[in-house]
Amino acid sequence: MDTAKQLEIIKRGAVEIINESVLADKLKNKKQLVVKAGFDPTAPDIHLGHTVLLRKLRHFQDLGHKVVFLIGDATALVGDPSGQNQARKVLTREEIEKNAKTYEKQVSKILKTGDKELFERMHNSSWFAKFGFEHLVQLARRYTVARLLERDDFQKRLKEGRPISFLELFYPLMQGYDSVILDADVEIGGTDQKFNMLVGRDLQEAYGKEPQVVITMPLLVGTDGVQKMSKSYGNYIGINETPKEIFGKVMSVSDELMFSYYELLTDEDMQKVRAMHPMDAKKGLACLIVKDYHGEEAAAAEKKSFEDVFQKRKDPADAPVKKLSGGPLNLNQVFDGAREEFKAMGIDSRSKLLSLLGQGAIKLDGEKVSDANSPFFGPGKRHLLKIGRHFLNIDLS
Repeated sequence: MDTAKQLEIIKRGAVEIINESVLADKLKNKKQLVVKAGFDPTAPDIHLGHTVLLRKLRHFQDLGHKVVFLIGDATALVGDPSGQNQARKVLTREEIEKNAKTYEKQVSKILKTGDKELFERMHNSSWFAKFGFEHLVQLARRYTVARLLERDDFQKRLKEGRPISFLELFYPLMQGYDSVILDADVEIGGTDQKFNMLVGRDLQEAYGKEPQVVITMPLLVGTDGVQKMSKSYGNYIGINETPKEIFGKVMSVSDELMFSYYELLTDEDMQKVRAMHPMDAKKGLACLIVKDYHGEEAAAAEKKSFEDVFQKRKDPADAPVKKLSGGPLNLNQVFDGAREEFKAMGIDSRSKLLSLLGQGAIKLDGEKVSDANSPFFGPGKRHLLKIGRHFLNIDLS
């Protein structure tokens, strides 16, 4: 494939390439590039936010280049200060190793992990475990504290009088040294990793090597449409979640966010996507993502289930059933207890629910609901909730 076409594929969704002309030369003159991305196993599950980088690695594999999936089991002991206003919690070796095992299994759903010519999995503890004091001195002398303190995270904390541990200063040096060891031609990371990756370029030069190309990718916005996707924010879509959960969560995102997901999580032609009806486009996106992680049959089944329940409306009795305990409950309490079901109806916040209530779009057992705080849902009964064209049965035990 010619260089221009390779660049077109690589640039899809990317925020910045430092620098593109050097990358073009590498693609033209080298048969196979070494492309690195590091993942600190700080949590056990991979969500769609992680897959933005993994999919870009897959693009390089499809172009014949070798990717290094680097598990940062040594850097995880230090903790990445990127985007933090205080030091991260330090994980134990046992926690890190447990999380790393789940990563290795999950990435096989995206990367060609069985092809040794295109994939290599490494742990940076394999060199840092042998890192003696002399090596540490040699590394430290190649970078200045002034340069490290230039990063925005540290500047903000200094101005606010928040502490910066000496340990945190080592993180970018460690990540950069990974690139030295691996002779990386390219490093891919989120926009929050730009500083660390640029340190890698500087250290490669300091060790007499050719500096890597840096490619930054956007941080995927979560289902709330505000924060970056994260388990801590509760706005994530995990690749190990059930097909129904994935399909429902994708259907709950806004139309604007949907286009971002298409660009970063699929290889679909964006011009064709934008020409589609928004509902058809969103169902198509949900199918593609379910298919990636659970197969085509599961995707088709969830699409049919969604259309039967939320679009055809032939029999409200076939609508989903949510069992809740206690009562009597008001609408706000039901929302809190059935958030996933409400998300599947496109209602991902209480403010959106109240907006629909104000529009007169909510009925309970055929009667319009006007107050979210009155106890409408009585115990020992099944209630039919209608919100717009959507139905949900509420069983109170």
